[in-house]
Amino acid sequence: MKNENEILNESKVSPFGEDSERASVAFPGEVHPTAGGGILLSKLDEVINWARSNSLWPLVFGTSCCAIEMMSTAAAKYDWSRFGFEVARATPRQADVIIIAGTIVNKMAPVLKRLYDQMPDPKYVIAMGACATSGGPFFYNTYSVVKGADHIIPVDVYIAGCPPRPEALLHALITLQQKIKSGATREQIRNGIGN
Repeated sequence: MKNENEILNESKVSPFGEDSERASVAFPGEVHPTAGGGILLSKLDEVINWARSNSLWPLVFGTSCCAIEMMSTAAAKYDWSRFGFEVARATPRQADVIIIAGTIVNKMAPVLKRLYDQMPDPKYVIAMGACATSGGPFFYNTYSVVKGADHIIPVDVYIAGCPPRPEALLHALITLQQKIKSGATREQIRNGIGN
C-alpha cells in the first residue's frame, strides 16, 4: 500500500513528459505520515496562491480573428480545462482573468474598461495578438483603433502573433499561473518580477 508521499510524487507527472513546464503540480506543503493517515503542513498564503492559480475563470473578450484561436484553445484538441481554466464566464462578476482577443476600437474602450472594473479582485488581464497588444496592422490605417489594451486597462501577460496559435495562449495562461503561484503581486506580475 502506498503512503501519502508516494501518491503526491505520482501526481507530479505531467501528461506532456518530464521536460514539460507543467512537470510538477504538487500541492504546496509537506505530508507527515501518522498512524491514522497524515498531516499536511503548509503556509496559508501558499495554499491560497495554489488554489487561485489553479482555478482561473476567464472572461472572453473576443472581437476579431484572435477570438477564433481562443475558441479552439477551449475546444477538445487543446482543452484549456486541463490546466484549470474550465469555466469561461460571460459575466465579469464571476471572472478572474480577462482575455482580450482582437482589435479594440475607441468606441469599445469604455465597454472594456467597465467590464474590467466590474471584475472582483484579484483580477488579471491577457492581451492576445498584435491588435490587442499594439493596435496591429489596423492602427496605421484608421483613426479609430486603440494602440494596445494597456492604454485602457493594465495588462499582465502579452501574447505575440497575428493571430497567435492556441499553444501561445496556453503558454500565456500557464505563465500567469506560475506568477500567481509564486506569490507575486499584481504590480510585480505586470513588471515581470514574479516568475
